[in-house]
Formats: sequence, C-alpha cells, structure tokens
Amino acid sequence: MKQLITMVTVMITFHCSYGQFESFERPDYDAIGQDIRKKNSGFYYQDLFDRYLRGDTMLNLEEKRHIYYGYSFQDKYSPYGLSLYSDSVRVYLQKDSLTDDDCREVIRLSGLLLEESPFDLRALNYLAYCYHRLNDPAHESLYGSRIMFVFDAIMSSGDGLSEETAFYVIYVSHEYDLVSALDFQFGGQQMLTKQGYDYLSLEPNRFGIDGFYFDVSRCLASLDRIMK
Repeated sequence: MKQLITMVTVMITFHCSYGQFESFERPDYDAIGQDIRKKNSGFYYQDLFDRYLRGDTMLNLEEKRHIYYGYSFQDKYSPYGLSLYSDSVRVYLQKDSLTDDDCREVIRLSGLLLEESPFDLRALNYLAYCYHRLNDPAHESLYGSRIMFVFDAIMSSGDGLSEETAFYVIYVSHEYDLVSALDFQFGGQQMLTKQGYDYLSLEPNRFGIDGFYFDVSRCLASLDRIMK
C-alpha cells in the first residue's frame, strides 16, 4: 500500500517545508513538567490534551509543545512499547488495494493503537487515509490536523543540523517519520552520539544535508526507569 506510506509525506511537505520556522526553542522539560501539573494553569495537561483530541484549531504553538512534550510525563508514556495491533494493521498494508470494509477495519485497529500511543503518526496517517477513501472529509481533516500538530511541535524545537539545534522527539519512530515527511530518504546509518543524540544519515538531497540529529533524552529517561 504505497499510498498509505506516502500520505504523510504529501500532507506534511505541503504544510511545512523544511526551514519553516525562523527561530527554534528547545523544550524546557523541567518547566513543562511543572506547568502541566498545575490545575489553575493554562497548560494543565488534561485540559490541553482534551483540546487536542477534539481537534481544536485554536491551539497555539506553546500549547502544542506542552501537549506533545508533556505527554512524556504521563504514566501511559511508553516510547519503546510494541503493540499487537501493529501486526494486525500490517496485514492490510500488505494488500495491493483496500476495500471499504478493509478501511473500516484499519480505522478500528488504528483507533486501538492511538489509545495506547496517542501520537502514533503512522496510525494517524492510516486513519486520515482510510477516512479519505470512505469520503469522510471531517474525520480525514481531524486526523490530518493531528499529524500537522505533532510536526509543528517537533519542528519548532530545532533544525536537526547539529546537536545544538537537534529536533526534540519523544518517540524514536518520529525521527523516521519526520525524515519521510520532509521528503528526505533515510541513508541507512543510525547511531547514538557520545553526547547522547540520535543521528540519522540521509541519502543525497538538494539541500546537501548529510543527516539529522535528534534529542531523545525523554526516551532514554523512560528506558532508565524501566531498567531500574
């Protein structure tokens, strides 16, 4: 299902070409962690998260950053977890084409994936695509806007060209999703630098960029807690 795989790329490159943000700001995890716990704060997490689920188009960039990065402080956050539903969806992705009934089942399975991981970009992509196939523009727009939301937050954190300006992500899978969404090709090399940044090489491209750096500190912190 090449259409499913490329849907995110088409949507995101149209929405935010590389270099969209004129300035970047690293997420201050300590401040975000404090903000989202204050019930009288405009950044109280449950209130913001409910707005995200409703597809609230009035969320500003700072609110998006608190929702995305703030999720790494939630009990359900599991950046290295594997879902059984992913294998079930994969069965449909291997088909040459999807029937309407197939699309409905992908929608059901993708919804279960999002219950486990609400920022799963691939599940959001499957939902947007299948609702498009079923001629349901309202739901297609809802899930498409959630994809844009995640990339807005990530791309506001850096340009990925150095460790000092790395993209900040809370899932390793988002590294590869961003590379694809910006219409780059993964170059086959992935490594963790001495400073703890993830580096992905890129195939030769018109920007002359060799690779992108990603801050995965929240992923690593979660892994440390699991290993203790």
